Amino acid sequence: MRRIPASTGTFARSSRHPQLALATTILAVLALGACGTEKASTGGERAEPAGAVGGRPDAAFGAMLDEAAQSCPAPALPKAPPSGPVETLPPGSVEIPPDTEPIAPTTGPEVELNTRDWCASARHEERIARALWDLADPTPTKVRTILHGLGYIDDRIHDLKQSGAATRFFLDLRDKGGRLCLEGSAAGEETVIDKCVAPATGPFITPGEQKR
Repeated sequence: MRRIPASTGTFARSSRHPQLALATTILAVLALGACGTEKASTGGERAEPAGAVGGRPDAAFGAMLDEAAQSCPAPALPKAPPSGPVETLPPGSVEIPPDTEPIAPTTGPEVELNTRDWCASARHEERIARALWDLADPTPTKVRTILHGLGYIDDRIHDLKQSGAATRFFLDLRDKGGRLCLEGSAAGEETVIDKCVAPATGPFITPGEQKR
């Protein structure tokens, strides 16, 4: 809504229509008040404290997630191992002992993360590892600062703590129905960032807590 400029005597100096001047002034004041109320109710101009978790930080975080997954395929669960009757071997074939055959995983990132999560995870792992690789004395405070600089917000950073010479942490990167999380260990050239699986819904719980 446009701001109505205050008159500099147009109504005050009018002696021919004092009642009209007073009524117009009241209408102008009411219009300004209504405009302010509308802006406050829609959030258009409402001031927010610095660092508050609100629209702007969440919007920036969401944009970063979208950018990381920009070239990724649509979410789709990995294909399950083929099932059905076991094929018989032709005569004369040597049967491979069962204990040498690979066992298809039934839990973990391989079967619980969709294709979009797998694709986006590579982008997140690379950018975080690069940022932490040359960090001397990776304390929790320094690691948090770097994560903030990369666009990860405090609401998504969990269990950030010192563990020996390394600082360990988890990142909750669940987005658009996915279950992606990252487990990190910042230790200079020994930095490791790996994907993990978060609960489908509800608050974030680390993989270790899920197993308890």
